[in-house]
Amino acid sequence: MEKPIYKRIVIKMSGEALAGNKGFGLDWDTIKAICNDIRAVVAMGVQVCIVVGGGNIWRGRSGVGMDRVNADYMGMLATVINAMALQDALEQLGVEVRVQTAIEMKELAEPYIRRKAIRHLEKGRVVIFGFGTGNPYFTTDSAAALRAAEMEADVILSAKNVDGVYDCDPNQNEDAKMYQALTYIDVLDKGLKVIDSTAVSLCMDNNIPIHIFGLNPYGNIQKAVCGEKIGTLIEGVKE
Repeated sequence: MEKPIYKRIVIKMSGEALAGNKGFGLDWDTIKAICNDIRAVVAMGVQVCIVVGGGNIWRGRSGVGMDRVNADYMGMLATVINAMALQDALEQLGVEVRVQTAIEMKELAEPYIRRKAIRHLEKGRVVIFGFGTGNPYFTTDSAAALRAAEMEADVILSAKNVDGVYDCDPNQNEDAKMYQALTYIDVLDKGLKVIDSTAVSLCMDNNIPIHIFGLNPYGNIQKAVCGEKIGTLIEGVKE
């Protein structure tokens, strides 16, 4: 078995990934396959944090005519549903898990406490961060970047329904080309929308690489942890 190149990681998982081919809600076969992949990474001795989106249930920008703040909070609540689903699936596989939320929901999860989260990781538990940053106007990409900085993670592994970063939409242009490597400045200058600019800036300021790849085929999280060249790696300029 290949050896991991990272000690502590943040997995940023889109909510849509949990819906599988349904496009909405939760697909348990998909969730179990994802969690099997995560279990294998934990078995390698890697410390794992997860930040999950809520787009399979609700997106803040979907609330047309709604107050933006209310719509964003609804989206953050959706991330907690997804966090609990991942927790349940992982625990069924024998993985110890703790869910922490940015806004207190003590009947369901622990409040986010940085030192406690780090202690869980040191004990081999997976920590799932729900409720984004706890603030409207910020995406779960920004939440992943923030938690990665706070946890002193080695990398953000961004597992999506697309297999990397392209120069244009591959669903609309068959000639779209995928980048294997980009710098933070490249992403900002080219206006690439695969991850939001706030998250990219925060990662740039803290020198946290972002590895973007597709969840399918399952096993890609393990491959990324072991340094295989899949998807697109975003990092600073090598000196």
